[in-house]
Amino acid sequence: MLKFLLVCACALVLCPACTKPRGTADDTAAVPEEKKIILGFSQIGAESAWRAYNTRSIQLAAAQENVQLLFSNAEQKQENQIKALRSFIVYQVDVIAFVPIVQDGWDNVLREAQGAGIPVIVCDRKIHTSDPNLYAAYIGSDNEEEGRRAARFLLRKYEGQPGPLNILEVRGTDGSSASDGRIRGFHELMDADARFSVIHSESGDFLPARGKEIAQDILQAAGGTFRIGGNPVDIIFSTNDGMTLGMLSVLREHGIRTGTGTGVTVVSVDAQQEAVNSLKAGEINCLVECNPEQGAQIIGMAKTLAAGGQVPRLTHVEETVFSEFDDLDAIEPRGY
Repeated sequence: MLKFLLVCACALVLCPACTKPRGTADDTAAVPEEKKIILGFSQIGAESAWRAYNTRSIQLAAAQENVQLLFSNAEQKQENQIKALRSFIVYQVDVIAFVPIVQDGWDNVLREAQGAGIPVIVCDRKIHTSDPNLYAAYIGSDNEEEGRRAARFLLRKYEGQPGPLNILEVRGTDGSSASDGRIRGFHELMDADARFSVIHSESGDFLPARGKEIAQDILQAAGGTFRIGGNPVDIIFSTNDGMTLGMLSVLREHGIRTGTGTGVTVVSVDAQQEAVNSLKAGEINCLVECNPEQGAQIIGMAKTLAAGGQVPRLTHVEETVFSEFDDLDAIEPRGY
């Protein structure tokens, strides 16, 4: 009997779990770690301060939400973006997001993503597809409304004034929804007013260097004056700040005044800090904001889609307008 009690006592010492009361922390099953979502993101490039800020907002949001971000810079080439999207598919990411450089030519790679069961978010610029179900959602600007806002400013500024009013229109990358949409929205309102006439329209590819070239070509052709076909340019409508600032640097060198007072009226889209500085200095009349702060919403959508949830098909980011009619001192630093 004594031998039996000694054996039992040894068993209790060697197996402390046998004596553990239920409900203690050690008895709780380990909680598995949440699976880290992998997002493949293709950016069109780094052509402007706006684009760099847009990229940073996504990178920061991914880090804050513990989302692994596979980033690819397409360097302004659609073929690079398509290669990147296919590499994401091979890597078996959870979600793909991309900023399309142009609207067309995405169907094949989107079908490949759909076949792999990977949802796709289209960001900043819209696309044309034969099947709208090839991507899950779009998030970005309402580019047509941006164009309308530019037109509304001009209609307000020139209310009651006679024409003709000659417009130099500087487009962005032709075929991109950002440029095409802004031009469409602008003409939707301006074409209804016979006082306004677009006397020249040219693509600057959203690049400051092209803005400079356009201004230089006009001045050279007109003997140093800012005229096109013998007609003075009264208004510049530029679809992004980079091109606008490039043009203004050339016009400034040639002593051509822009902005408030008797200068050429300038309306631009983006509202990056350098352009805001020019607005405050009276060289630009109106800035239509294009908001680059999209990261948190994109990452939130990616997490929802990765979990099998539904997201809104169309999400427009909040934007505003800054103009000579406003209290310009109230504009907060842009961050880009």
